[in-house]
Amino acid sequence: MSDEAAATPEAATPAAPAPALPMKLLIIVVAAALVAGLGGAFVIVKFMGGHSGGGEAGGEQTAEAGGKSEGHGESSGKGAAGATPGVVFDLDPFIVNLADAPDIRYLKMTIKLEVENEGVSANLAGRIPQLRDAILVLLSSKDSATIRSPQGKFQLRDEITQRINGLLPKPGVKTAYFTDFVVQ
Repeated sequence: MSDEAAATPEAATPAAPAPALPMKLLIIVVAAALVAGLGGAFVIVKFMGGHSGGGEAGGEQTAEAGGKSEGHGESSGKGAAGATPGVVFDLDPFIVNLADAPDIRYLKMTIKLEVENEGVSANLAGRIPQLRDAILVLLSSKDSATIRSPQGKFQLRDEITQRINGLLPKPGVKTAYFTDFVVQ
């Protein structure tokens, strides 16, 4: 009888479920990894692919537009920087009270000036107190609603450029760039 018990399929049955459970678990883990990998690849292609494809096409269009506008005497921001880069003159940050009547508002701003050449930069370096005074008076006359809008920022940039060029014997400041602009 002991030989019959050993030869029956009951003895082989307990050994079969043990490999089946790890096999199922292995299939589930592989399927989950496959789904996660495909999902991650889709997200990367969707987000990265859209930006790089659009960026390359936009870069080609910008280069073509820069080439066309140079023929007409105009240049875009990238074309101007690549064709004739100006010298950049850094100013220390400005912190001023704005002209908001009922509220007290502050503006923290850092400006970089693009000038035509090193001579203008040297001239500006000798006039730092006059530059800071002119800009501080201008900034403190503005209210927060005006300078928060994009049009207000463009107007402020033009006014700063005009005031600084007014201090120089020969206008040499091309434009002003805001590298830090916080209204509180």
